[in-house]
Amino acid sequence: MIVGSLRVRLLLRQSHSLKDKRQVVRSTKDRLRNSFGVAVAEVDSQDSPQIAVLGFALVGAEAYPVRKTLEKVVEALRSHPVAELIDHEMEV
Repeated sequence: MIVGSLRVRLLLRQSHSLKDKRQVVRSTKDRLRNSFGVAVAEVDSQDSPQIAVLGFALVGAEAYPVRKTLEKVVEALRSHPVAELIDHEMEV
């Protein structure tokens, strides 16, 4: 069993309240969960309206497909229209 984890930090420039942030984070989580089959949760900076830290987890039989899927998640976040990817950490 191979476990992959990904932690991303996003900057939400348009967000001025926690309500704005919650809307962006919820839609982003739902879209990525449905597209890539990953588990996702907001794991840090819950009180900051412009920073979102998301954690992703994926389990598979081989390391290569797990790593590739998490890389696709990072690429999807790089092209996000509202959230700017600041940094990410991946571990497989």
